[in-house]
Amino acid sequence: MHSRSLGQIVVEMNKTKEFLIPFIGLKLGKHHFEYQISNAFFEIFDYHEFNNSNVKVNVVLEKKSTLLELAFKHKGTVNVPCDMTNEEFDLPIKGNMKLIVRFGDAFNNDNEELLILPHGEFQIDIAQYIYEMIVLSVPLRRIHPGIKDGSLNTEALKKLKELTIKEQKTENKKEENIDPRWDKLKQLLTDK
Repeated sequence: MHSRSLGQIVVEMNKTKEFLIPFIGLKLGKHHFEYQISNAFFEIFDYHEFNNSNVKVNVVLEKKSTLLELAFKHKGTVNVPCDMTNEEFDLPIKGNMKLIVRFGDAFNNDNEELLILPHGEFQIDIAQYIYEMIVLSVPLRRIHPGIKDGSLNTEALKKLKELTIKEQKTENKKEENIDPRWDKLKQLLTDK
């Protein structure tokens, strides 16, 4: 039983090995890394919210004598369904994040901007940071750009417009059917 779970961990590490940066062999200074992210990346994390994804990630690792500074930047698109019409579209996303890596007695990633690696560690796996940065940059409300500019014409939108118009007409009728006694009370107040 134990060896199976260990095997699963090894499989997961193999899937993210291209995101392992062996910093021990790097000279002091800045080092640039570039990644092209697709849905295969999100499948590693069992995340299936995107129909498709095409995101470019740039990472600048600055190696200093006592710490590492990582600057992440991403830009691209994720294909998602519109919240109003369920129509699929490419949603542009972008964002950035900074991470400081220090060395200590034990691993600690409690702080999202500071990672403590045990002394003697020689590499860092940045896959989790890339995953979180991209997923958190996607807005909670996903609206097809064709709704804003009027270019999207779907059955769902037509139905939504019809319902909105009906609702507005009903509200207008309610305003017209105000009890006439209120008008007399208003008149008493204004006659003073």
